Amino acid sequence: MSPRPDGNPRTPRYNELYDRILRKVDEVAYLPLVDQVEPGQREALGAYEALLRSPDFSADAARALVRRLSAEGRIDRVVALSCLHAIEAHPRVKNYAEAARLVGEQEVAALQLGGPSLSRNLASVDRHRGVLAFLLGNYDVALDYFSRTFERERSAGNLSNVLATLLRLGEEEEARELLAQVRGSLPRPLVASLLDLIRLDPDLALLRTEIHP
Repeated sequence: MSPRPDGNPRTPRYNELYDRILRKVDEVAYLPLVDQVEPGQREALGAYEALLRSPDFSADAARALVRRLSAEGRIDRVVALSCLHAIEAHPRVKNYAEAARLVGEQEVAALQLGGPSLSRNLASVDRHRGVLAFLLGNYDVALDYFSRTFERERSAGNLSNVLATLLRLGEEEEARELLAQVRGSLPRPLVASLLDLIRLDPDLALLRTEIHP
């Protein structure tokens, strides 16, 4: 039997449940946090997000759509690179070297753009680096990036990544304690959004016992 976070062995039933959750997580496409893009660009990304979620996902079609939106000026270069990164990180593509290259380009684009969106854009860069580390099984590295992302941009999506990584590290008790602290200290709208993510996201399924239906 594999160990629980407290050092005691997991029951076979718990171990089977945990493994099933992890298998399901690995089959879910990584999606960028489109809701964290400024409203003027968010609307343009609806078709892109639908493509990433589609069972008939085509990387070529998704790349072409992103390039068209960028050429039309409907999304800026930082957002375009973010979207292209998510395509390369998709479970049907898994071109992690290209995804890493795009993150570097995104960081340069964010710094060049500067302005009031700089912190949010750099949070996106850190989030993508965290995703790469997560997908490659380097969960301690991922946790560092995701924590930094949340510091730059306090959002439910960014916090959910921290919780998901804690669960992957086997730190279930720590994840539950963090969730309890969040529920007692952060703004209600953020907490409500986080609870919605816990209900829907297989990464966070182990925390569903902490919330009411």
